[in-house]
Amino acid sequence: MKKRNIGSLEVTPVGMGCMGFSHGYGQIPEEEYSIEAIRNAYNFGCNFFDTAEVYSPNLTGIGHNELILGKALKDVRDDVILATKVTLDKSEVEEKGIYQTLKEHLQGSLERLQTDYIDLYYLHRVVPGIPVEEVAQAMGKLKEEGLIKEWGLSQVSLETLDKANKVTPVAAVQNLYNMLERDCEKEIFPYALKNNISIIPFSPTASGLLTGKINENTQFESNDDVRNFVPQLSKENIKGNQPIVEAITELAQKKGATPAQISMAWMLKKYPNVIPIPGSKNKERIIENLSSWDVELTDEEFNNLETALNNLQIFGHRGYEEDKGKRFLRK
Repeated sequence: MKKRNIGSLEVTPVGMGCMGFSHGYGQIPEEEYSIEAIRNAYNFGCNFFDTAEVYSPNLTGIGHNELILGKALKDVRDDVILATKVTLDKSEVEEKGIYQTLKEHLQGSLERLQTDYIDLYYLHRVVPGIPVEEVAQAMGKLKEEGLIKEWGLSQVSLETLDKANKVTPVAAVQNLYNMLERDCEKEIFPYALKNNISIIPFSPTASGLLTGKINENTQFESNDDVRNFVPQLSKENIKGNQPIVEAITELAQKKGATPAQISMAWMLKKYPNVIPIPGSKNKERIIENLSSWDVELTDEEFNNLETALNNLQIFGHRGYEEDKGKRFLRK
């Protein structure tokens, strides 16, 4: 397993998205289970963990997920890379200014994560009326103070990325990217490769569709399950996307892997700067996802898969819009 870089940070080629321990996939586990699952991932070799200040049950309150991660990793803090995200509110920024607002939010994350620095600090979403250039400038100051090591953006267009990167170099972009959502290949990846920016895909298995475990009869747990709102997971679109799932499953069977592992092995082979962060609240599934870093596609396998993907119709394209505020924090 060869590690990859996010700016000055060295991380495992697959990280761990921790949102599911707090919201987004129905009933959340007991805290003890979540902590054990995170530690299992660390013991398996994962050193890259992703959270956000807003990840809390039903998106009420703040910091639930960060608290769990802090408890799980406090005694191995120097051996892991912690990424968290800040959500800005225009009225708060207007009252306090961007730098002071960022610093106050960051202080809360530091306390919950039981650390005195954050490795990778993202702006969770671009907010209309808050210039991203000013956010970039403030992030640069936080870097100078040693409170964060690198900074990033989530769900952004090329135009926004370029504006920010020209002020304070961006280390990472966390956008939606998977076999069914390839918008980033048009502009974001070329720009990122040119400017040494890592792409951190969330939902690398298309909210579970590419695992082959979801079918037309699958029922999701509750209104706090994001899969109820993903276009590709409507009954009609699940059926329409089956040829893609079948192509992945066939290759997985030949290689003694799982469809989820193939979906991430594909992007790991395609781009040297991609680091997927699959999210799961299931211990066994977490290890399965991380094991993707041991699945290598041959050139022939990769090319055959690319040809299939290029020739199959995608049903329920989700896409992304960056300026939609908190409603789009449900990842």
